[in-house]
Order: sequence, then C-alpha cells, then structure tokens
Amino acid sequence: MSDGRHDLLARCTFPAATEPVTLAVSGGADSLALLVLAVAAGCRVTAVHVDHGLRPESASEADVVADAADRYGAGFRAESVRVRPGPNLEARARAARWSVLPADAATGHTLDDRAETLLVNLLRGAGATGLGALRPGPRHPILALRRAETRALCESEGLVAVVDLSNEDPRFVRNRIRHEVLPLLAEVSDRDLVPVLARQAELLADDAELIAALSDGVDPTDARALAAAPIPLARAAIRRWLRPAGDGHPPSATAVERVLAVASGDVTATEIAGGWRVSRSAGRLSLDPPSDD
Repeated sequence: MSDGRHDLLARCTFPAATEPVTLAVSGGADSLALLVLAVAAGCRVTAVHVDHGLRPESASEADVVADAADRYGAGFRAESVRVRPGPNLEARARAARWSVLPADAATGHTLDDRAETLLVNLLRGAGATGLGALRPGPRHPILALRRAETRALCESEGLVAVVDLSNEDPRFVRNRIRHEVLPLLAEVSDRDLVPVLARQAELLADDAELIAALSDGVDPTDARALAAAPIPLARAAIRRWLRPAGDGHPPSATAVERVLAVASGDVTATEIAGGWRVSRSAGRLSLDPPSDD
C-alpha cells in the first residue's frame, strides 16, 4: 500500500478487514476515493452506481465505476431510477437513490460536505440534529478527509473522475454555499472555515444524541406527555416522530413548533412540509400522509 493511502486510511472509519461493505459510487472523485480506500482497508467491497436519468451522459458513467471496481477487485452493480425534473429535485433524487441502495451503504461524504451540510440545515431552520448531521462511522468512512485529498488520491491512482456539471448549478442551495458562501466566510474570517464548522457539527451532534436518548421516554403522540416534558425533550421526541414524513432532512424548527402548538391545543391541526398533516383528537396526535387528491 502506498504511503498516501496509508495516511488517509488512518483517518477513515471503515468496517474491519474482510467485512462486506456496499458503497454508493457515482464516479466522482470522492466516491472513487471511497472505493480505493475501502479495498485498501481490506473490506469485501461492492460498488453500486445509480443512474438517475437526469443527464444524457449519466448512463455511461456507470462504465467508469465498473472499470474502477474491476481494477481494484471489487464487486459492481448498476441501478437505474427515474427522477423527473421539477421542484425538490435534490431531495427526490436522494430518495430514489436510497430506494435501490441498502440502508447501511457507505457514501463518499467528506469534511467539506459536513461543513456545507451544517450551513444548509442552518438555512432550513433545523435544530441540533440537523446541524450535527453526517457523523463519522461505517456509513461515512471518509468524513475526516478533505475534498482536495480525494482528488489528489484519484490523480495519484490514475483515475479520471466523472465531473458532474450539476454541482455548479446555482439553482441548488448547496452549490451556492459551496462556491459562494463558504469562500466569502473564509475571506471575512481570514481562515479555512471547513474544519471549524465541522467541529461545531460534531459538538452539536453529541448534544443532539444525548437529548435524543433522554427523550426516548416521551410519547410524541401524547399531548399531555409533551406538555409535561422539558421543551428540549419534547422537541426531540417530535423530531423523531416526524422523521418519516421528511424528505431526507431532519424536520425544521418551524415544523416542530407547529406540532407543539397542536399538542398544546392552540390549534387543532397543522400541515408540515410535504403535505403531511398533524392533528389532535382526545389528547392524541396523529400524523397523516399527503392526500392523493
């Protein structure tokens, strides 16, 4: 193993050698580096490419992943999903992607992604759970690495990564944060803010984990129990309850406060993101999916 790979592996969180691991590999530098390092860690790797059908060239990108998997002795599988252009494209594409991936699949998120996610969720009004999203572990094994390091690894390995031009599209909030907001904040603070923001995300995640554990005994469908609980625990219980109604993101602070208003009797029902409806009857709260009408 090259010294470069060894140094990067020391900061990764892959499962133990010989353990099976499924990787979501788009063909970009981050996910190709994920593949290289997972094999170097001794895992039994299967790389899965998901074609969303959103770009004409996306189908051929599976060949890039297949070739890399073959080169490094990993398994390979190609999946296709169809996502129509329109509102909430990123969320719908993510949901479609995860519909064909195992729940424990590993992704190539980096430290840069963690910093960006904190800012994305801050703009959404998410609480500590959202701000602390993306934690190191088997599902995010290269989270401690920088994007520049994954690109450098691909170059050193002679891998030509796919360039997804949609990552430059300013219609997407994350892209504007990546290309405009973070560079401006770095200029204002005169420092690289990615490690700072990622550290804040780690601290917030620790706090959110403790609060979530303490809230396990709070029934989010019991209006009286919510009223009796300390407000941080009530909010955490509601966030846990609303998670299936989300678009892959933690519920926003606004949604949580709306549910608290229903629980307290200020209103009898409310609608949250995605058209889901929370209502109260006989002291119990119910969560109903959007109508098909």
